[in-house]
Amino acid sequence: MHPIIRLVNRNLTISLNPGFLIWQVIFPLIYIFVAGFAYAPLISAVPFGGRDLDYPAFLASGMIGFNIMNSTLISGIIIWNDRKHGMFEQIMSGPFTRGQYIISNICTIGIIGLVSASLIVVVGYPVFFESVEFSFLTLPIIVFGAITGSVLFGSLASIISTRIRSSEGFNVIINTVFLFFAFVSTAFYPADSAPEPLRTAFYLNPLTYLVDIIRAGIFGSITESLILEMMVLVTIASVLFVVASRLLTRLNF
Repeated sequence: MHPIIRLVNRNLTISLNPGFLIWQVIFPLIYIFVAGFAYAPLISAVPFGGRDLDYPAFLASGMIGFNIMNSTLISGIIIWNDRKHGMFEQIMSGPFTRGQYIISNICTIGIIGLVSASLIVVVGYPVFFESVEFSFLTLPIIVFGAITGSVLFGSLASIISTRIRSSEGFNVIINTVFLFFAFVSTAFYPADSAPEPLRTAFYLNPLTYLVDIIRAGIFGSITESLILEMMVLVTIASVLFVVASRLLTRLNF
């Protein structure tokens, strides 16, 4: 078996446990079916792509991007636990290279991101099925968002895990950063109705671009601005991936 496949299999084995999969479904369910329908009477319609969406549909589609980001925490946790428990040293002492370790982590978060996106599409479909406008571009756009978003946020989690040594510091920083990304984005509410400077902060947040791309694929809003958002997402993901790779290459035992 190829070393990268062996490492990916190892990562998935320790990551995709029943508790994780249940949490990846139950947590979004609470938001979609509790918060979504609770706030629906207060938010009659949300503008997106030249049309109005009901709030549950807007929120359910946003939770796809949110869940992709949330699932990539696994990348940072794997690296941090490997360092803490001496597994990184053991892996490097075996028939594996640092490059293979990095590629296996990226493959892992890509797979988990796709699984996470698929779960929320299935769970949320009854909520937004009346508004969907699927086309031959829908699936490629969702796959693009899932993989690019996974690489972006997985690289960010990896960067944090290489710089923090204490468990308390790691948990505080990574949860604070991802919590900020979650709520200062268009995952839960549209940016146009937010006051400045909050609106500007929305568009400095890569989760906003990820969520907008996935929504565009689901609701058929393919525009020039979507292409620009895809380019921005790829650029940020590429930069963070390069930084994470270099930090992992120089990582000491």
